[in-house]
Formats: sequence, C-alpha cells, structure tokens
Amino acid sequence: MTDPVVLAEAWRGPFLESAHCGHAVICDENGEIVEAWGDPDAVVLPRSSAKMIQALPLIESGAANAHGLQTEHLALACASHQGADIHTSRVIAWLNHIGCVDDDLRCGPHMPKDPVAKRSLIKSDASPCQHHNNCSGKHAGFLTLAQHLGAGPEYIDIDHPVQQACLEAFERTTGMASPGHGIDGCSAPNFATTLHGMARAMAHFASAPTDSAQALLVDAMSRHPDLVAGEGRACTRLMRAMDGRVAIKTGAEAFFIAILPEQKRGVALKIVDGGTRAAECAIAAILVRLGALAADHPEALAYTNGAITNCRSIETGHLRAAPTLI
Repeated sequence: MTDPVVLAEAWRGPFLESAHCGHAVICDENGEIVEAWGDPDAVVLPRSSAKMIQALPLIESGAANAHGLQTEHLALACASHQGADIHTSRVIAWLNHIGCVDDDLRCGPHMPKDPVAKRSLIKSDASPCQHHNNCSGKHAGFLTLAQHLGAGPEYIDIDHPVQQACLEAFERTTGMASPGHGIDGCSAPNFATTLHGMARAMAHFASAPTDSAQALLVDAMSRHPDLVAGEGRACTRLMRAMDGRVAIKTGAEAFFIAILPEQKRGVALKIVDGGTRAAECAIAAILVRLGALAADHPEALAYTNGAITNCRSIETGHLRAAPTLI
C-alpha cells in the first residue's frame, strides 16, 4: 500500500494553508502504467467518471441504432449536466422519442445547477423534475436499453439486465473483476475497481478502433462539451480548450478521468478528501504534463494556478498544482 501524495496546494499569500492528497495513474494502450502518483491499487468508486462505460451497452446492444440516437444523445448518456434548457429539453425529447415520461426515470429530482433554470423554477414556484437531475441523460440511456432488451422498468436493480450489461462492460474495460458496488447519487449501482483498472479502461477507450462503441462515445463527448457538463464547469471548459482532442469527465467525491486518443493514454485520479477543486486542478496539471493542454492557456492557468479571492474580490492566494505534477 502506497500512501496518497499531495496533488494540489492552497496558498494564502506566502503560506501553504491546505494540501489535497490523492492518487493518479496514467496508462498506455496496453493497460500498462506509464506514470503514477500514490497507490495505483487503491480501490475506488469512480462515480460519474464511469458513465461512458455504463453507456457502452447502449451502443453494443444495437439499442442506439435501433432508436436512431445521435451524438447529442450519446454525449448526454455520459453527462453530469447542469439542468440547463439545452440539457433538459433534449432529455425530454429523448424520453418522448422512446415513448416514456419523467415518471419512468429512476434518478430522482433535484434542483438544476444552472442558475437560469434554477431561477426560473423558483420564480414559477414549480418543483424540479427528474429530467433536471444531472444524471437524467444516463438514465434515458438505461431506459432505451431496457426497452431494447425487453426488460422490466426497474432498470437500476443490480440484477436487472441493464445493470448486468453495465457490470460486464465495466469488468471488460477495467480488465478485472469488480470487488463490489455502492449506490450512486442517482440510485444506480456504481461498481468499484482499482485506480489502475479505471485508468486502464480509459486507455481502452483512447486506443479503440474508430468505428467502435468506445470511439463513438469519446467522439460524442468531444463534440458536445456543453452537454457533458455545462457553462462554467471544468469538463466543458477544459475540453473546449483542447479543441475536442481529449475527453474528460468528473465524478462525485473528487474523481476525474481523461481519454487521450492521439496519445492512446488513459488517466484516472482520486482526491482522498473529496475536494472537487483539487481534482480539477490535478487533472488540468496532468493534461499539461501530457502535452494535451498548453501550460499558458488561460483555462489551464485557471485550474493549475487559480486565484483565490475574498468577498471583496481581493486576491488572497492561489490553488496550485503540487510540484509532483509539474
């Protein structure tokens, strides 16, 4: 067992005030570790960083083709979206297309994170619906697959054909048996693996043939960074900065992955204290380290050396990538 290492630092003036520790792994197309920080064998729950794996059965089963799904649908299947109109209108249209309604989803409602959509709901005194859930695109994909398989409506049950297909895809791409699962915020099973296993899976996506389900999902994410997350979010900002050459995806509790097809590299990282700001800083630093993102790009600097300001907009310090990543 290797202890986690410092991956991000918060400085207040000349003082190191806080440090975020974690684990990170970069794998090549053979699933071998190219570089690692901390413990590659740490068992992790990748949370929403695994959504592209969960979307594989949607394509591989033929369900996506049978229902005429486009790149926007595939991007939403991999998304943790803001609940903005560009997200919810597409999810509603998708549900209508397959003959389903909001009540058929099993992700649960929550207030949208998009400020415009949130204000609109508050002003209208309306309650959020399940399509506002950041995982509603993934669940629309689950519903589509369940219909295609002729399976029952409780698609989030661990023994349901949809989740068994997700487990098979997860173990196939990570290259190892999952030691178990937890229940995600959207009520679906989230399978555990090692950090090496998750980086191996992302390298599997990065090196897959151009006509494969993996490549189709990576292309969809890269084409539609606004659908994968939303305005102001690290996933959207960093993918735009890399001009669609790299797909990245956050997960709850400070998980992050990156898929680099040009280099056939996969990245997975976990900040052990669950601090999202540190995961965003670390993934940006690793992308710079790999040459996928220019070190002086404004979006790179926003995360690897981002200013910390107070309530009067006075700059009080910086959140910086740790020297181990530079």
